[in-house]
Amino acid sequence: MSYTAETWIRDGKNVTIPKKYRKIGEDAFVENLSYCNIAPSSVMICKDLLLEMECFDESLEVCEDYALWLKIASTHKIALLNEKLINKYAGHDEQLGFRKDMDIIRLQILQRLAKKIKDKSKTLLIENEIIAKIKAKH
Repeated sequence: MSYTAETWIRDGKNVTIPKKYRKIGEDAFVENLSYCNIAPSSVMICKDLLLEMECFDESLEVCEDYALWLKIASTHKIALLNEKLINKYAGHDEQLGFRKDMDIIRLQILQRLAKKIKDKSKTLLIENEIIAKIKAKH
């Protein structure tokens, strides 16, 4: 699997990408724990890997991409092609990224993933992220 950087466009104008959303490309698992930093339209993935990971979790209203990328990154290396090869449009009312309950859904995804992965260091990272998200809510 690989993904690319993107140009952000809001209301017809290029937007400077906030630092926390900039692509690093060192460790996709770590870089995607807090939020989804991989745009689905920027992804190239082998069909066999997608099927092995059971595709997107269609029971999720939002964050299904976040869940899939973390599941893949927990066991596979994900490569970043750090070139802006797609445009990512924002600013419309229907945009899912503006939903207020997304961190609650991310918490559920992290809790499920922590139970499934065998890598103890990644489990610890997940547990720390869960704690950080809970503290941020209070």
